[in-house]
Parts: sequence; C-alpha cells; structure tokens
Amino acid sequence: MEKRLFKVEGMMCNHCRANVEKALQQLEGVTSVEVDLTAGTTAIEGSVSDEEVINSITGIGYSATKLSN
Repeated sequence: MEKRLFKVEGMMCNHCRANVEKALQQLEGVTSVEVDLTAGTTAIEGSVSDEEVINSITGIGYSATKLSN
C-alpha cells in the first residue's frame, strides 16, 4: 500500500494533531496515519478514498487537499 500525502490547514498544536489522527484512524480501511504538525501534512495508508480522507478532516474543522499519490 502506498502512502498518500495531504496538506492540512489549521492544525496549531498537539491537540489538533491528535484530533486529526483520531478522526482518520476511525475510517474503515485506514491502516496507517502519520501527522506532521510542523509541516502541516498527513500521510495515509489504506484502502480509503481521498474524498473520505478530505471529508473526515474538513468534518472536524480543518481544510485539506491532496498533495501526492
């Protein structure tokens, strides 16, 4: 499974990072979540769609865009 990278706008602290991780880990098909607070990115592995990832992040109050495949 390849990692997909998403830019997440609005994460300011470790609490924000934890919120994003928790939301994404609850998605069916996600096998790995790595949030880099400093870079403002999230790397996802699993059989979840890009749309589901973005919807999950925006659903908790952040904005997200896909950066790479």
